Amino acid sequence: MVNSGFIERRSIDYVPLAERHGKVWHLWPVWFSGDANLATLAVGVLGITLGGNLLWTAVAVIAGCAFGTFFMAFHSTQGPQLGLPQMIQSRPQFGYIGALLVWAVALVAYIGFNAFNQVLAVQALHQLWPAIAPTSALAMIVFAVAALGLAAIGYDTIHLAQRGIAYLMIAILSVFSVGACLLLRFPATQWDAGGFRAVPFIAQLFAAASYQLSWSIYVSDYSRYLPRDVSVRSSFWWTYLGAFVGGTWMMLVGTIAAASNPSMDVAAAMQRTADGIVPGLGAVLLLGALLGLVTISALNFYGASLTLLSVADTFGAVSSGVGKRMASLLVAAVAATAIALRSSSDFATRFGDLLALLLYLFTPWTAINLVDFYLVRHAHYSIREIFNADGMYGRWNWRGLTAYGLGFAVMIPFFSTGMYTGPIARALGGADLAMLVGLPVAATAYYLACRSMDVDQDRLRAAAADAGLAP
Repeated sequence: MVNSGFIERRSIDYVPLAERHGKVWHLWPVWFSGDANLATLAVGVLGITLGGNLLWTAVAVIAGCAFGTFFMAFHSTQGPQLGLPQMIQSRPQFGYIGALLVWAVALVAYIGFNAFNQVLAVQALHQLWPAIAPTSALAMIVFAVAALGLAAIGYDTIHLAQRGIAYLMIAILSVFSVGACLLLRFPATQWDAGGFRAVPFIAQLFAAASYQLSWSIYVSDYSRYLPRDVSVRSSFWWTYLGAFVGGTWMMLVGTIAAASNPSMDVAAAMQRTADGIVPGLGAVLLLGALLGLVTISALNFYGASLTLLSVADTFGAVSSGVGKRMASLLVAAVAATAIALRSSSDFATRFGDLLALLLYLFTPWTAINLVDFYLVRHAHYSIREIFNADGMYGRWNWRGLTAYGLGFAVMIPFFSTGMYTGPIARALGGADLAMLVGLPVAATAYYLACRSMDVDQDRLRAAAADAGLAP
């Protein structure tokens, strides 16, 4: 145990050096299986539903995953360096109170994704057992309870489950992929390079990027237990390979299924396509993807619980305990289920809107967080001061909040969703280029704002504050 009362009270947040364990390669199965589920498959459907062909939708999936996973993997490298959850790390950039902004964004992601996970899970159950209605409220609740149970058991069990599912899905996806290459046939128009359409391509590319980027809010939660001497390079590549391969592979399964059966919902299209390769493979693939959906939903509930408790702690000391953890898990589950019940009739549209919203909200944050960690402070933070409301990082940090506001504001004319289309996106025929604008603006604004900060003095203060903070 570390020699610090407030750190001891918040041991759920900070992992002392003496308690670090695990191997860096364990990151790849966590994030491979994190992507090997039905929700990821649904992302690969978007380009086809908007009128794109198989060739260009596949290119967009690969490019989008490569782009979004790049930022996500760099967030993963922060875990071994600090031993802190991702969201807590936002306090130096936004302030002790100001960080509530990004925590609210995180809660939108946790609860929103789990709502859509519940919708997908019921669709899959309906495919496997038609007696279950495709919008069954009871089935949604049962799924939420299963994910809650796994989240309540804890991190280590979830970690083991993710590893087992990774190996299972590699075997199933390998059979599907080999069979698809040998047996499936598509019209020539699906492979026509001249069939490029900008709006479906851009929508698919940024949907894939947004989905991968959305892991950034808690990717370091599952690398913070690793030993402090794990290198940035190794934690980056093990995370990147797991998430990129798992995400791309599963999305492409969705793309192929949608191109084969464009009039069906996600689960039905996947099952029919897989059964066309090997009879019965569809049910096996659905079951595997459904198991993955349970574990990733457990991760989302776990993350939502930590965030809710951190929000409460910002306004007054909250000691961790089973009762408070279960109460916060229940709040997240009730919110997700309520959204799922309202969204089940129009899943594809609402899921696309959620991905777009998360892209807009996460883009400025990821730019600011990474610039601060790698270019401004070079990973030199005070663990003690991050938990000190009146400490060196302040209650509000104008640099981070201003840069976030600017990054978000410049994206508004580029927004393109079912709820709102900005003037520039409308002039581009609905193409959404918001991320390409918001990312450099937020990063540049924050970096320039930090030029007035005495970084060397900041590092000395951080080191002095943490003097003696050793296992």
